[in-house]
Amino acid sequence: MVAIGSKALPLRKLKTSSLTEDSCMAGEDNPYGGRGKKGSMNRKSSKKRPGFDGDHSTGGVPAKNLKDSKISKDQKASLPQTSFVRKQVDPEAAKYYSEIENVIAGTEVDLEERSIICSNALEESRGKEVELATDYVISHTFQTLLEGCDVDHLCEFLQSCAKDFPCIAMDRSGSHVAETALKSLAMHLQDDKSYSLIEETLTIICQVIVDNPVEMMCNCHASHVLRSLLCLCKGVPLDSPEFHATKSSSVLAERLNFRPSRLERNDSEYMEQGFPDLLKFLVSGMLNCSRIDVSTLQTDQYSSLVLQTALKLLVGDEEELLRIIPILLGCKMENVVEGNFIEITSVQNLRSLMKETAYSHLMEVILEVAPEALYNELFTKVFRNSLVRMSSHHCGNFVVQALVSHARSKGHMELIWEELGPKFKDLLGMGKPGVIASVIAASQRLHSHEQKCSQALAAAVCSANESSGCIVPRLLFLDSYFSCQDKSNWNWPNGVKIHVMGSLILELVFKFPSAFIQPYITSITSMEAGHVLEASKNSGGQRVIEAFLSSNASGKQKHKLIVKLRGHFGELALYPSGSFTVEKCFNASNVSQREAIVSELLPVQTELSKTKQGPPLLRKLDVDGFAQRPDQWKLRQTSKQSAYKEFYDTFGSKEIKSSKADSFLAETPHTSHPENLKEMRKEIDACLSSAAAPASSMPFLAHDNSTEMRMSGHKRHAERAAQHGEAFTKDAIDYDVLKSKNQRFKKKKKHHGMENAAATGKATDDVVYHQKQSHSVDKKEKKRRRKDDVSTSTLKKLKA
Repeated sequence: MVAIGSKALPLRKLKTSSLTEDSCMAGEDNPYGGRGKKGSMNRKSSKKRPGFDGDHSTGGVPAKNLKDSKISKDQKASLPQTSFVRKQVDPEAAKYYSEIENVIAGTEVDLEERSIICSNALEESRGKEVELATDYVISHTFQTLLEGCDVDHLCEFLQSCAKDFPCIAMDRSGSHVAETALKSLAMHLQDDKSYSLIEETLTIICQVIVDNPVEMMCNCHASHVLRSLLCLCKGVPLDSPEFHATKSSSVLAERLNFRPSRLERNDSEYMEQGFPDLLKFLVSGMLNCSRIDVSTLQTDQYSSLVLQTALKLLVGDEEELLRIIPILLGCKMENVVEGNFIEITSVQNLRSLMKETAYSHLMEVILEVAPEALYNELFTKVFRNSLVRMSSHHCGNFVVQALVSHARSKGHMELIWEELGPKFKDLLGMGKPGVIASVIAASQRLHSHEQKCSQALAAAVCSANESSGCIVPRLLFLDSYFSCQDKSNWNWPNGVKIHVMGSLILELVFKFPSAFIQPYITSITSMEAGHVLEASKNSGGQRVIEAFLSSNASGKQKHKLIVKLRGHFGELALYPSGSFTVEKCFNASNVSQREAIVSELLPVQTELSKTKQGPPLLRKLDVDGFAQRPDQWKLRQTSKQSAYKEFYDTFGSKEIKSSKADSFLAETPHTSHPENLKEMRKEIDACLSSAAAPASSMPFLAHDNSTEMRMSGHKRHAERAAQHGEAFTKDAIDYDVLKSKNQRFKKKKKHHGMENAAATGKATDDVVYHQKQSHSVDKKEKKRRRKDDVSTSTLKKLKA
């Protein structure tokens, strides 16, 4: 007996119930439901007796649900079928676990008592794990028990039911129990003492799975459990979107260079303790099957997901990838040798498979993770001279996108351009702009054929005898333009949504050097004001405008576009993502233009401050400061302008200097030292905005290893300020800030040579000299001389 409050729960063995024979077959056409506890399980409620699972009375997966339109009749016949006999849960057991659920759901139970109750309740399930875990109602209770018990009882439960783990995982309710158990194991892995016990438990489960893996892999429920098990073995979070369920938007962002690819990212900080040998054992066991079974795994939608997860988790292990990928390509392992992974007889079959939805997804991941030698062979043997034909297929075109996006060299880009470059117009007409976007992104990443891509895209939407002003509007409305019968008389459509892929293509184009994209710049700056405003209210159009304002176009060209939004900045800022466009316009403007933008935000300041995007925008643009003291606001903006210009002139690349000639404030991603530039920009903003701040607040604005030293320095200056007045305080603060900045310059420029470091040190001495000289002049004259002398001498020495 375990006493909890006023209740006493018996810990007795449940009597064996009568037997009912039912079959558990692989496959069910219902989508996999959400996860959670009782009340948030996303499973339909049922008033039937425990042991009845809604549409299947025993909790097993019925044979009648083996209906998958994605699998052919021959493939269905080849799927292995395993039946098991399960026991029906008797009413006494149902009542017992109902009482347990009520007790542990109460708030009066502390964590220690809860763990004891959960552990003891799991002991009561010994020998009856399958029928209890697959019962619709009791499975909810089991999830709670597995989360609350200690690691010893958790592993004991899993080892006891290991031989039936596949049957539990393939059940609609049991799969939730299995995943909860795996998540609990991941939680207990935080304790190093539990590692060996968990490893032993997982080894037993994996040995059972590899005896008959195909059935689990092709099951809609068990496939999720397998993917979680693979993540656990790797040591990554079980619900990681990178490995368990990658969103299509994330994949697209990687392919178009909007985020680093998986191969470029360092995800080790998210890694937990794993079992690498067990991962290899499980993956090898899943693919150690007959050729008939491999054919099934290639075309089944659920096994495809499992294999995709396995491949992503093996990134970096080239030896293992070179061993398993040829199996997925349908090659005989005995014929595989280095330099000849793919058999010629398999090529035609592969091209046919890539027109299947499941295999096309799998091939996309294969192309992403394949070692270079294997990628080269796939390119030359399977894809070469077939890119246009495959690009026209509704599944094959995504494989081509993956191939292009993961091109490894300029040689690959040359081959891609030979086939797809002359076909840009045809691809757009077929509704396959994603292929073109991938080609443009690859050319940008590899710095190859950039100008040719720009010219081919412009020619695809604008004939030689037409004005270049139509290029951007037609790309914004790709579907509308290419569906128009009389394309020469096509006009900006009203009430039509901007094409997502068309806007993404324009984003990529505006990352090219400005010399390559003059027709696009002319087109976007010649758009009517009403069209610019309409585009700026659409998420796709906003990104295009922001990309143009961040490009290397000249300040005058950007000004042509910004003035077309004049009078609408307040309205635009109220849109959820419109604040980003307003901020980009502000950063790309000179002081007078900035003043006009902020003036338009003042009438909507109160309304804007109540929105999610409003406060950050108001703070970045310093709208409050403008409202209170416009003259000081202008001075601060002018000071920032001078500081940025000096910095870009000194540290910016040639490309930046040329693009900043008349508008250095326009933000651009093309910098020689992006991280340093970002840090310095923040420091410049902090220093300039703190000119009137009290001395006690200054240490918090500094961000290097000499913080403590500067704090003591500010304290001494504060004491001296009491004797010499407020002016001396401000002079001392400015001196400390400038000195710390020069110290940072010395550190950052050290690797460029001792000559630069010496110049930086000399610049600091000049600052000290000018600081002392300024005490003997009038306050206003002193401010002017300090600003002019310090900035001039510092810049000269830094340039030296």
